[in-house]
Amino acid sequence: MTDSAPSPAPTRDASVWCPAWQDGFADLGPAFVRDVLPQPLADPYWVGTSAQAGALIGLPEGWQRSPEMLAAFTGNTLLPGSRPVATIYSGHQFGVWAGQLGDGRALLLGQTCGQELQLKGSGRTPFSRMGDGRAVLRSSIREFLCSEAMHALGIPTTRALCVTGSPALVAREELETAAVVTRLAESFIRFGHFEHFAARGHTDELRALADHVIERHYPACRANAGPQRAAYAALLEAVTERTARLLAQWQAVGFCHGVMNTDNMSILGLTLDYGPFQFLDAYDPGHICNHSDAQGRYAFDRQPTVAWWNLHRLAQALMPLIDDVQAAQSALAGYEATLNHAYLALMRAKLGLGAAVQGDDAGLLQQLLALLAADRVDYPIFWRRLSQAVATGDFGAVRDLFLDGAGIDAWLLTYQELLAQQERGFAADLMLRSNPRFVLRNHLAEQAIRAAKLGDFSEVQTLQTLLARPFDEHPGHDAHAGFPPDWAAHLSISCSS
Repeated sequence: MTDSAPSPAPTRDASVWCPAWQDGFADLGPAFVRDVLPQPLADPYWVGTSAQAGALIGLPEGWQRSPEMLAAFTGNTLLPGSRPVATIYSGHQFGVWAGQLGDGRALLLGQTCGQELQLKGSGRTPFSRMGDGRAVLRSSIREFLCSEAMHALGIPTTRALCVTGSPALVAREELETAAVVTRLAESFIRFGHFEHFAARGHTDELRALADHVIERHYPACRANAGPQRAAYAALLEAVTERTARLLAQWQAVGFCHGVMNTDNMSILGLTLDYGPFQFLDAYDPGHICNHSDAQGRYAFDRQPTVAWWNLHRLAQALMPLIDDVQAAQSALAGYEATLNHAYLALMRAKLGLGAAVQGDDAGLLQQLLALLAADRVDYPIFWRRLSQAVATGDFGAVRDLFLDGAGIDAWLLTYQELLAQQERGFAADLMLRSNPRFVLRNHLAEQAIRAAKLGDFSEVQTLQTLLARPFDEHPGHDAHAGFPPDWAAHLSISCSS
């Protein structure tokens, strides 16, 4: 459950919470971080909290009602023993080398219980460039809800502990109120961290960073690698595999990231930096969710290719350590096969096809996607209706989604022949566990944001409850699982959060 507004009585335990800080990224030294204090925000208030995320770092019961925790997670006070730092990285943005970037509005507070704790929107850092270091309520609510929703869908992601708001004003396209998201992840290290040191020829720092990642997150790379340089090739191979599996999950669920710059790519294969993201409404393979992406570089169907391009940039950055072009190429070589295998397995589950079913399932899937694209069929609703049709034997509601009746009828005939090879109940159960009823569509987030701007956080709480169990029916919430309203087509999401 989420507390949508602060309660007056703090709990004694929460007010004295002292994290057991562990050695972490900041201990790599001054070449990697800058010490920065967060800048306070006036009159903070709770917008939303995640009890599940709180449990990851051992927060005591009742922390959501603690004024001390509210102040700490807004950046107005420091948690005991915390050393806030901003990390330095570089990267390619929209395919162009952007040079030095860094945490322009994020502060790493430290690591506890194996999780890095980070404030996003806590003020300027040495890497803010021309920015103000702040985040706005609009984008903060979107990141909070989507981080936890992706986790519930089983997709690797950074987590969101809470959102706090303030009446302080921030200038974007218009004046908006400020907010801070507290995020968790085993690591926030990006491809761009490696690019930064490689671009400057700082091989010692590059090696220290790679060793840190291997020791903390990929120990098998060194244990099984043999020669020292082979461990770095093994790291590249492991990151390649994780990234391929992540992209397969994005494509299967219909998730558009919107800004897949190398500085937004996680070394752990997590979904990182929720900016102009979107879940597909109508199925449009070329959909561009980011209004700032004029060339469509990050269109939905290009995401796997962009990830592949980004992995090559990571390989280039690691070359001073790998020192073997063939080894690097071999480390990258499994991307396509891993992606395709993982994607087909996910789509077979969405279709309810078990491992024993024999047939041209890849061809069947391509035919279906072509039909969905031609008629711009609503992607989440199609999959949920198909799941229910398999459960009941009535495919009328599925047919109603298509203009091309003959095309979908022919497809359904072939599909049902495959389904007949297995027990129908098994297929229906698999589909209902693979095709969510609820995803964070743009219009749902927008409705929650509009209410929150008026001080009503109940819709944030409602969405969090639904998205925490996205495959359940949740009776009484049909509108949250229905077609988007006409006005949703005019929502514009950009990088200006």
